[in-house]
Amino acid sequence: MQTPKSILLHLDGSERTTARIALARELAETFDAEVTGQPCTLSALVRYPFAVEAAAEAVAIMQEIDKAARDRMYATFMANRAGSQHLHWAEPESDGPLGFARRALYADLLVLGQRNGNDPAHGELPGDFLPSLLVQSGRPALVLPYAGPIGPVGRTVLVAWKETREAARAVTAALPWLRTATRVHAVAYGEDAQASLQSLQDYLRVQGVRNLELHPGGDDDADAGSKLLSFCADLSADLLVMGCYGHSRAREWVLGGATQSILESMTLPVLMSH
Repeated sequence: MQTPKSILLHLDGSERTTARIALARELAETFDAEVTGQPCTLSALVRYPFAVEAAAEAVAIMQEIDKAARDRMYATFMANRAGSQHLHWAEPESDGPLGFARRALYADLLVLGQRNGNDPAHGELPGDFLPSLLVQSGRPALVLPYAGPIGPVGRTVLVAWKETREAARAVTAALPWLRTATRVHAVAYGEDAQASLQSLQDYLRVQGVRNLELHPGGDDDADAGSKLLSFCADLSADLLVMGCYGHSRAREWVLGGATQSILESMTLPVLMSH
């Protein structure tokens, strides 16, 4: 994969938006890329549907709430992009996640944030925003944890390998980081872990990644998400690369066990692809 040249940055009212802007700015400078910062939240009328049935004044209040939130996001974005020619604000073409997913089709990489149920802004988006966005757009996403400092990304990388299209797409998206990382590790679980890691090593060698360390995780793949996060801590990894697994069922997004665990408990940036 070529280095990402078009990056779509998700903006909302959460406390972590500033950290996402800072990371996107770092990526823009590293890869000489263009970053589009676009707000995406559910409108107040969607979050408080009773207002539609109320008086016109209530609807007007909801619209003012949306405008005030948009103005705050714009001010935050402009303050943190000051001096950079790589970051650009974009008004959404349509409200909500569907409009954001449409713009994501024209991006090489998405910069998103982990959902924080304790953040007052967590209700601004549906709970399945992130996985559904990955499926609808088909684009890889760099997801930041909602807590902890974010330093340089991609010096020590752990690849969670599995012989699936999701993991293969994530590895392809990660190549710009893997080629320049100081240390690259790959771990796999299951009966064929050793053989699959060897095949991955052969592939990455052709791609210019020559400092790969292999870690067969054994036949037991239970609780893989917790194992991955523990291993990341042991390695002092600053980037985890993995596939995003899940499927839609009865209008509800059902995530795979490891994916769910990582999205709930991640402690470092995660590059994911569906």
